[in-house]
Amino acid sequence: MTTPAQTRPVDLRPLGTSPLRVPAICLGTMTFGEQNSEPEAHAQLDYAFERGLTFIDAAEMYPVPAREETTGRTEAYIGTWLKTKRRDQVTIATKIAGPGRGWTWVRGGPKSVDADNIRQAIEGSLRKLQTDYVDLYQIHWPARSVPTFGGYQFTPAADDQVTPIREQLETLGALVREGKVRAIGLSNEHPWGLMQFLRLADELGLPRVASVQNAYNLLNRTLDFSMAEVLHREGVGLLAYSPLAFGHLTAKYVEDPSAQGRAKLFAAFGQRYTKPNVEPAVKAYAALAREAGLTPAQLALSWVFHRWSVTSTIVGATSVDQLKTNLDAWDVRLSEDVLKQVEAIHLRYTNPAP
Repeated sequence: MTTPAQTRPVDLRPLGTSPLRVPAICLGTMTFGEQNSEPEAHAQLDYAFERGLTFIDAAEMYPVPAREETTGRTEAYIGTWLKTKRRDQVTIATKIAGPGRGWTWVRGGPKSVDADNIRQAIEGSLRKLQTDYVDLYQIHWPARSVPTFGGYQFTPAADDQVTPIREQLETLGALVREGKVRAIGLSNEHPWGLMQFLRLADELGLPRVASVQNAYNLLNRTLDFSMAEVLHREGVGLLAYSPLAFGHLTAKYVEDPSAQGRAKLFAAFGQRYTKPNVEPAVKAYAALAREAGLTPAQLALSWVFHRWSVTSTIVGATSVDQLKTNLDAWDVRLSEDVLKQVEAIHLRYTNPAP
């Protein structure tokens, strides 16, 4: 593998069958308003823009962790920055929060992602973002019982907060017709849900889902044997989030148990990384990286950046220096030998953090 002296620009790729073309790396913003101040957020946005990362992902519930005092700051910080740019130069994605989290300060703690909640959410996001439209509008997690954020078993008995997919899709389709949304997407979704959205879109003449935003990294490749075929055959883009597995794939936590980071600051959001095989898998990938003359982060990021199934990888940071280091991994190409060794480790520690 080589790291060229001059940084190559990231690819521009079609986002599913939508009219959008997006960079192969997307700026994640869930730290804006919690770990990052507004000037720090703007500095990251400026740097990303200069590097050609004109694709920005947010959510109405951000920053993480969700708190009444901070919810909405992320979109507000992006909004003040967006006013300094020509709107058609930037692709803005955001998400409506799903039910079941008990956040009474988000639309009264919605019980569903129904028509009323979708409209309330998009209007709130448009106000904070200071724009007339969102390029990609996503459902943050399904409005039904599915394993998410570290869960790994479907539980039918918990299925008490279901919103009919047809109602969700019809409302999103109306927003597209009204010009408030250019394309629609899902997040933390499963194959059955995606196929229902696609089937109904084709039957009813409604917009097809352009993308699915799911966790995808060396510790969590469940997508490979479930969702990947659907995405490929149906022409849906993958937005891969958490390529560094909440920082674990930098190996900083196994090398220095006192190291600080998101996994320590927001432990409740990192439950999927407390499972038994996470630590040995991280150590194995870190050792492979160093044998190849790379940092653990370069190995992890390059693997996701250049994976055939990934349309764009969502990369977040808490400083411009960290963001630069992460973006520079785009230039790293893993050799066939290294990729074979990645697969060998994967077979030894298969999906330790689903």
